[in-house]
Amino acid sequence: MKRNLLYILLAGALTQAACQKDFLDKSPTDAYSNGSLWTTEAAASAALAGCYKGWETSYNTIYMDAVSDNSYSQWAWDNYQHLGNGTATATDPQVANQWDYVTIQKCNWFIENVDQAPIDEKIRSRFKAEARFLRAYRYFVMSQLYGDVPLVVKNLSVQEANTISRTPRAEVRKFITDELAAIAQILPQSYTGSDVGRITKGAALALRARVELFDKNYAAAIEDCKKVMALGYGLYENYTNLFRQDFENNKEVILDVQYKANEKDNANTDLGILPSSGYGGWASLSPTQSLVDAYEMTNGKTIDDPTSGYDANNPYANRDPRLAASVVYPGLEYNDKFYDPITPGGADYYSEGNNSPTGYLVRKFVPFLKDFPDMWNTGVNIIVIRYAEVLLTYAEAQIESGVMDNSVYQALDDIRARTGMPLVNRTVYNNIAALRTLVRRERRVELALEGLRWYDIQRWQIGPAVRTGTVYGTRLGTVDATTGKVTLTGNHVVADQRSFSPQRDYLWPVPQKERDINKGLGQNPGY
Repeated sequence: MKRNLLYILLAGALTQAACQKDFLDKSPTDAYSNGSLWTTEAAASAALAGCYKGWETSYNTIYMDAVSDNSYSQWAWDNYQHLGNGTATATDPQVANQWDYVTIQKCNWFIENVDQAPIDEKIRSRFKAEARFLRAYRYFVMSQLYGDVPLVVKNLSVQEANTISRTPRAEVRKFITDELAAIAQILPQSYTGSDVGRITKGAALALRARVELFDKNYAAAIEDCKKVMALGYGLYENYTNLFRQDFENNKEVILDVQYKANEKDNANTDLGILPSSGYGGWASLSPTQSLVDAYEMTNGKTIDDPTSGYDANNPYANRDPRLAASVVYPGLEYNDKFYDPITPGGADYYSEGNNSPTGYLVRKFVPFLKDFPDMWNTGVNIIVIRYAEVLLTYAEAQIESGVMDNSVYQALDDIRARTGMPLVNRTVYNNIAALRTLVRRERRVELALEGLRWYDIQRWQIGPAVRTGTVYGTRLGTVDATTGKVTLTGNHVVADQRSFSPQRDYLWPVPQKERDINKGLGQNPGY
């Protein structure tokens, strides 16, 4: 739903009355809950757009992989490096970014007041369902990151807001899945025209399946995945184009954050953080060697298989095509030149300026910079849920249920075949343990840099194995500027050192600024 300036102004109006010292955003106040906002369907729709504004952002999605072993955030002002290396504290600014009761309160306010609008009951019910989804989504994120969080489903007074306590995570998760099941019966399967981008039935079911998978409710996840599969979604033919502005709203997209280029406060302004200085960017997010190593060879074998044909001195040859689609590596032709972060003195040399400290850049979302005149003001939508995730959820839920039938192999085959990778070798992946390893690797490379890897680490409880120790990048050497030939002669560069405490680091701390207001919030262990 590409929102126009009227929507933006109204969305801003809905939050102007906030008292920033309070635990929850109490806006909008009664001054906005009556009168002109509820006199027409268009006005009610604009008020709903205020709920959409900020429900998720490209910034959150892109940076969340820096909390995982997929990427590294180098700039201190982005405040993500602490969350990724085990040194986060309750006072870190980014810790508070996802504690989002602004969206929650806007949705509560809308749901409680939209009945005043003289509109068709079917439309009113749909509007409420959209707001209920946005509220459920924010509770999913918050309960995933912080564990227990206050479950607030009505407007609160200032006193109530500043004394409310945290709700057990299990209760919050039940609320989420119950809400999503209910609104899936109300929401339409699709929209047309300017309504494209609103919340759909598929989005409700797909988010519910995600939550159920994460909570190990595998039978329910399987059933919801089947429901999504029956709605007509499919894998988009070209993996690279899937993330480009010219191909947005394609058949694979189930839920995304909609942006509109050249429109103040509604454009995607975060993509300039991805390229390095040689391309006019900041290299704020740097893929790791660990991520690069996760991609198979084109023959379907992993690089640690001695029969795979992998050559450490020519490491990017004959690799899963999703690597080149997602990561800019030395010698890759990127925007009319061969990328070179390893030759001293070059514009993109890894240790200088706004360049990647790992030598790798994010290519996903910005595969062709010529797509937009200004990469700091684009209309690139950021996908939150897509059909490939549903297939992976289905396969994982079946595997964890002890099932390895043809439908599991088919789901994985479909994803792999889309990019030209060989089908799953049934002889090699012939047991539950082997299939578990495969589906976890497929999730990592298929969904790389889309903000989900940390949640996988968290729910699989693999933090000590994958987020401890040295963060490596590419090996040093030279890149021939004419041919792109890479000659590696040095060691892997080092970007960071990480530590991980299982007793502490699977959850983020409750933001200290919220605890300063509400002493009853408590704190997560270790903070």
